[in-house]
Amino acid sequence: MPSLIDRILEGREIRQRRPWPRAVVSAHLWKFVVNELAQGRLSLLGLWGEPSTVHMAIIDEATAEVATVSLDCADRIYPSVGLRHPPALRLERAAHDLFGLVAEGAPDTRPWLDHNCWGARFPLGNRIDALPKAAPYRFLPVEGDGLHQIAVGPVHAGIIEPGHFRFTASGETVVRLEQRLGYTHKGIEGLMLGANLERAVQLAGRVSGDSTVAYAYAFSRAAEAALELVVPDRAVFLRALLAELERLANHLGDIGAICNDASFTLMHAHCSVLRESVLRAADRAFGHRLMRDIIVPGGMTRDLDDEGQEIIQAAVDNIRLRFPALIELYDNTASLQDRTVDTGVLKPALARQYAAGGYVGRASGRGFDARRAFAYPPYDNLRFEVPVLNDCDVNARVWIRVREVEQSLSLIDQILERLPEGLSRTQAGQRPEPREGMAIVEGFRGDVLVWLRLRDGQIERCHLRDPSWFQWPLLEAVIEDNIVADFPLCNKSFNCSYSGHDL
Repeated sequence: MPSLIDRILEGREIRQRRPWPRAVVSAHLWKFVVNELAQGRLSLLGLWGEPSTVHMAIIDEATAEVATVSLDCADRIYPSVGLRHPPALRLERAAHDLFGLVAEGAPDTRPWLDHNCWGARFPLGNRIDALPKAAPYRFLPVEGDGLHQIAVGPVHAGIIEPGHFRFTASGETVVRLEQRLGYTHKGIEGLMLGANLERAVQLAGRVSGDSTVAYAYAFSRAAEAALELVVPDRAVFLRALLAELERLANHLGDIGAICNDASFTLMHAHCSVLRESVLRAADRAFGHRLMRDIIVPGGMTRDLDDEGQEIIQAAVDNIRLRFPALIELYDNTASLQDRTVDTGVLKPALARQYAAGGYVGRASGRGFDARRAFAYPPYDNLRFEVPVLNDCDVNARVWIRVREVEQSLSLIDQILERLPEGLSRTQAGQRPEPREGMAIVEGFRGDVLVWLRLRDGQIERCHLRDPSWFQWPLLEAVIEDNIVADFPLCNKSFNCSYSGHDL
């Protein structure tokens, strides 16, 4: 019996595409996919555009089958996905801003990335229109007695990226939160056009600075899939090592920062020390604190010597020694628990609908992890667990991070113990015909998706999707009925990326 994905791929399948299929479908089949998303039988992985085409990546989570469906729309109009499946709404708005593609029937047609300061419209759509007169952004109305609005940002106190938050509150209780993002738009996908692999992987690593490893990892795997390039075993293990070090550093930082937003600065200080130890070990072992520009198509630009292994092992051993006492401190501090327990509850149904990845989804019962779902090497031969909780609150998101720190420590031990000898890089060749590749890699926030098309060694089109696209809208949901003062806790427990989302 054909699977659901087989039914969807009844359209014209694109050849020279790895590792998952893509098919150009009719409007009827496109609407069928939208219906399957709306019914919860499929999950949305991404939606992006080209000048006269719209693409949608989907997954059947029951079987981990992935496919991309594409709809040709010469008139730049296509049936809206967001009309029946809200997680697609912001992606549709972004595709309109960049390419001029119109989602017919979409309930929200306001601009998203375009803040009316580019000097042109639809910059990637081969259709540059004169900039219209700027109009104020229309926030959604809220009606009721005694309501007031609180505008926060886009400039914030402290070192934080810009984003605007418009609260509507009744007294101290939040009735609605609406976000306005896009302030960190860098034009990454435009810069990718025509770039060679060396330049493109550098751009990928700069989409979101705290996930530079995850993005370079996903981009490199997508390029290697397109080119059918085999990566040396040593590089495969070293990439996973970098990914776990990045996960470890970010989770340690987040745990401390959440506690800091609850005015428990002691945890913040100790967690910051441990995070710094990971960054310093990475710097000494690989030459960069964030491990930027280390993973490239074909392998690694830096190898790991014996001294580097000892440095990383010492950092891991130190964290394993000190971390349990910090977790006991967190768990036994009643004033801290009072702030995190039952605060910012994300209902499991919403987490599933939005295919929320990482600690956001796993704290609300969705156990998806790309390392386990797709079993890409070397994770297919490593032992680890994917922690899942059903408490759904800030406290649960802290505990998922705690358990993932423990898993990363174990994975780093396994990788160092089993690190193969040999080369750490294979040179990437060129193919004259267009070839496509896609990859999904588990970053510390969740699954990072990269889709690209290569021609003669250059990028013809590349789309990079951050897990924050599906997490930011959920932050709006969890703050409702909480007090305004708990927003920093909820926000930090999500720790969505502004830069990764804004492209």
